[in-house]
Amino acid sequence: MNNKVILAISSILLIVVIYTQLTIFVVSPIGAVPEGKTIIISRLNKTNFIDSADAMCERIQGGVNLLCRAMVMGAVLDKSQIYLRLPYMKWLYLISTNGKEYSS
Repeated sequence: MNNKVILAISSILLIVVIYTQLTIFVVSPIGAVPEGKTIIISRLNKTNFIDSADAMCERIQGGVNLLCRAMVMGAVLDKSQIYLRLPYMKWLYLISTNGKEYSS
């Protein structure tokens, strides 16, 4: 096999591993975290590749409220491994919520 084929296969495998094993979790700006955060975490069984507490609340209970946000963030951060912390990225938040914005 030549190097280009090996590189292509390795790249595809890396992308598959990243997509199935990691979550980009967006913490929207709220009282406890006024600047918001984007974190790269280990994937949990209920998280999507790009996710947020608001998106999870919408999926789980059909709406978003402060109690649900707190419970989801607590559970996700407690059960996952944090690999990287980044600044808040609104465009990722909007991807996670299918373009919906929820008030703080």
